[in-house]
Amino acid sequence: MADPRPNILWYCSDQQRFDTIGALGNPHVHTPNLDRLAREGVAFTHAHCQSPICTPSRASFLTGKYPSAVRANTNGNEVYAGETLVTRRLADTGYDCGLAGKLHLAGAWNGRETRTDDGYRFFKYSHAPRNDWFSGHDYANWIRSHGEDPARVLKITSNHPADLMEPTAEKDNVSPRLHQTHWCSEEAIEFVSEQRAGPWLMSVNPYDPHPPYNPPYEYYRRFDPETLPGPHFRESDLAHQNEYLGKMDFQSISRRPEEFEAKKVQAAYYAMIEQVDHEFGRILEALERTGQRERTVVIYMSDHGESLGDHGLVHKGCRFFDGLTRVPLIVSWPGHFAGGPRSDALVELTDVMPTIMELAGLPVPPGVQGRSLLPILMGKAPPNHHRDFVRSEYYDAVDMPDHTFGTMYRDRRYKLVVYHGHGRGEMYDMERDPHEHESLWDSPEHQAIKSELIQRSFDATIRAMDYGPPRAMPM
Repeated sequence: MADPRPNILWYCSDQQRFDTIGALGNPHVHTPNLDRLAREGVAFTHAHCQSPICTPSRASFLTGKYPSAVRANTNGNEVYAGETLVTRRLADTGYDCGLAGKLHLAGAWNGRETRTDDGYRFFKYSHAPRNDWFSGHDYANWIRSHGEDPARVLKITSNHPADLMEPTAEKDNVSPRLHQTHWCSEEAIEFVSEQRAGPWLMSVNPYDPHPPYNPPYEYYRRFDPETLPGPHFRESDLAHQNEYLGKMDFQSISRRPEEFEAKKVQAAYYAMIEQVDHEFGRILEALERTGQRERTVVIYMSDHGESLGDHGLVHKGCRFFDGLTRVPLIVSWPGHFAGGPRSDALVELTDVMPTIMELAGLPVPPGVQGRSLLPILMGKAPPNHHRDFVRSEYYDAVDMPDHTFGTMYRDRRYKLVVYHGHGRGEMYDMERDPHEHESLWDSPEHQAIKSELIQRSFDATIRAMDYGPPRAMPM
């Protein structure tokens, strides 16, 4: 008897903001494949990551727990251990699991990261499209198999993300046919096209649109930067970021948009997303060509966002603006999930893991902090409410001088951020100030609600911790 459980295509872009999909309100970026997915499935417009940094976020959504609960708070950490990933759980029950691209559950400096017991039978690894690794880089080996030299193709040899690498017709960045995002699709198409008796899960993790901002000319040429709106910026952002929050870890200082050609940066970032959309579409076409689309759940998301010039900042760090913590999340299964509804419920990426467990017919393990989205997806729960609040954490995540610890608590109206040990924080009214320019932290008329939110955030942080193994016997 055939296994009735669905296949799962799990596509996770890297550092993609929530507001970068045409069908979800951005008229400047062309994303026909994501637009179609949003029409066919459920788009969660208020999905939040649990850390604005790669490793903590990925460890979180692969386990359904907060980064602090699984002791995976930093980039560059030793091999992740102590928790069972959702892919391992599925592999143990008959799923054939594959990965292409990033894993980033451990440090990957100058080589292939040490793997945990992740459950992937098919494993094609590329932490980043750079040529500063000497072994274990499957993407670089693929370039060689096409008769090309990675040292020539991958011109970026530094780990430091440049602000902008503007291509021209004469001097391109990596061409589309040799691009890492294209390679990820090639590997995914190979995996989903294999003959097998049981269900599969394929995890696709390209590096884009992570900085450096270096799209191929083929995509960048589609944009006139001067027609783009540019970032959310006010002159007051400079003092707030550089003086009030100046010590807190971040990968850039605040500058006026014209100082870093913000509209060109936006164009390059959107161009990278258009390439991601195209390559994602190629995998969907493979599913349709092989007759598997109707029995495949497709999840599209990103691990965290990108500042993209908002508040004069680029890249990421210890800040919790929506551009950094709010990400795309679209889930589609034709014939099973309603097509077209948008859910503005507050959801977390921790919620993806228990959703996958239930799709696979498995019980959600004790201790999982995520909550399955299946009731909303199946139309059995209203789409406008899932959680009363969402959380995000930054615990010395990228080894910068201040080693900042910060937490975010956001309910439907307010966002509270605390920079621990500094006596400083932020509070935003997300209804009246959706772009987060006017912090109410020191506003006299908001001290009562601030105190209430601090207590709620503290309670939620205590509940988020790992408080040890289950009790072995009655007291």
